[in-house]
Amino acid sequence: MCKKLFTPAWLLSGAIIGAGIFALPFVFEKAGTLTGLIYLAVFGLVFVLLHLMYADVIAKTEGEHLFPGYAKIYFGNLGFWLTIISSIFGLFLTLVAYLALSASFLEIIFPNAFNGFNILIFWLLGSAAFFLEIRKMSFLELFITSGVIFISILVFAFGIPDFDKIASMPVFDFKNLFIPYGVILFSFSGRVAIPAVINYFRKTNQSVACANKSIVLGTLIPAIVYALFVFGILGLSGTVSEDAVSGLVGVVGQLVLALVAVFALVSLWDSYVIVGMDVRNSLMFDLKFPKIIAGIMVIILPILFYFYGLREFLTLAGIIGGVFIAFEGIVICLMWLKSLKTKTERVFLKKLSPVFAYVLVLVFIGGLVYELMY
Repeated sequence: MCKKLFTPAWLLSGAIIGAGIFALPFVFEKAGTLTGLIYLAVFGLVFVLLHLMYADVIAKTEGEHLFPGYAKIYFGNLGFWLTIISSIFGLFLTLVAYLALSASFLEIIFPNAFNGFNILIFWLLGSAAFFLEIRKMSFLELFITSGVIFISILVFAFGIPDFDKIASMPVFDFKNLFIPYGVILFSFSGRVAIPAVINYFRKTNQSVACANKSIVLGTLIPAIVYALFVFGILGLSGTVSEDAVSGLVGVVGQLVLALVAVFALVSLWDSYVIVGMDVRNSLMFDLKFPKIIAGIMVIILPILFYFYGLREFLTLAGIIGGVFIAFEGIVICLMWLKSLKTKTERVFLKKLSPVFAYVLVLVFIGGLVYELMY
């Protein structure tokens, strides 16, 4: 009997909902509200499939492994090294993207402070946390995820009365048709939480197949939250800013604005710490870097990249999603297809035709090529 399905679903939703939410209103406005909704709906379903495919690979493969470990099992050393390199580059760029986004929120809270100083404070707090090995606390995760959802509902409640403003926006813009692609992928990826969801059911002595509903629910909750936040921001903002929040200055009360900025910063800080630990551990355990060298690289490189000129959050989010997360999607689809050749029966997606996986591979390849070329 399956029970407590919501706890692992919440865990997955918490891993998915992050910095990407703040880039969505801008790309919705540019591409058209209907275009944005179609992207949100289609890729919400795409990531349901991807997360279930990865869960199927985990459930069918003996032993516990990290993502590159599964790639090595199914594709040998080439798969291992490609996923390691992609993962590390993607994680480093994610840290830089968090630094870039934090600048906007810090400016709202401390409007008279020097922007570079604000960035350094955020960087120091984030670096100190994972350097001192402060562990992620489930209570903090619950608090942050609940806070972001509450803020999204609050923004929607304030913005939806101005529905006429939303209705007057373009619903489709062919020139900007592909703008949302990378940002949507950046916003939906929850691959890192799938092993924890599977382990939850194993540790509670439930059938792993029970994870099916939790994965579906945990992937679709963010889509609902994103829609509420996007249309709330579109209703509130005269001009939608790239980070969504700074465009609200002078539009909503200072208390609401400060509340949104504070929750955004806490969420960013938590994500910065988690990603920093992940990339440090990958450097240590996968590439065999000494602990001190791995730690120094994770602390120094993001801030160097930022001051070197990588400061456009929207651009970074598009690259991370359209290139690195798209590559992850390709690997997951190919691993799942290869796992079908084993004698072990599927745990999830028992009736899904392999054709769908091939279609997703083509979509991800096309989007990846587009992001690299344009």
